[in-house]
Amino acid sequence: MSTRQKMDAAANLIEGWTLPSAATLGSSVRARGIVREVRAHLPLAAKKLLGIEVGALRMPEGAYGDFRTASAIVSKTLEGIEGLPVIPREVEDILTISSAERHRWLKDGRLQSTGTRTVKLRGRARKVTFHVFDPRHIDVLDRDLVTVWREDDAIAAAENRRRAAGKAALKRAQKSGRRAASAPDSTRDEVSRQKLKGWDEFESDGLLR
Repeated sequence: MSTRQKMDAAANLIEGWTLPSAATLGSSVRARGIVREVRAHLPLAAKKLLGIEVGALRMPEGAYGDFRTASAIVSKTLEGIEGLPVIPREVEDILTISSAERHRWLKDGRLQSTGTRTVKLRGRARKVTFHVFDPRHIDVLDRDLVTVWREDDAIAAAENRRRAAGKAALKRAQKSGRRAASAPDSTRDEVSRQKLKGWDEFESDGLLR
């Protein structure tokens, strides 16, 4: 085979796919997740041959039949990839939020889960269950709504601090009131003790007889 023929054969063993923005939602984390999803459908020998850097599937020269099979799998898997559920780390990257914000907004319903997924992570004995999200819902949220939610949270936090301070002040006032209520009896006892001081000497003088 001539050098030219070898170059043509090698060129035939390279194919690329462009991931649509509707699928990645502008997130490199999401893009890597899509590649992992595609790899999961490939034969074991072809899994590592799908690269994300150039978005191309490469296989060794001489494996033309295997390449075409893998290429067809990739193309089929990418059909409708925009609907692939969004996992937690992708949500955080797309919306630029923290894990704490994701948990809080999921709990109060601002982030809407479409269900859960259970997987066994490499190197871990136990399985992990987490919420997944509809990419259409996440795409709609990425419109400065996160800023609004953070402002709402700041207002709510300030209100909670105000209420906590009010409750603490009320408790202090109640304690002070109880001490004040008990003070007159102590004062009377002290006054009585002062009045009775020297009473024995006074009585011994017989002035009351």
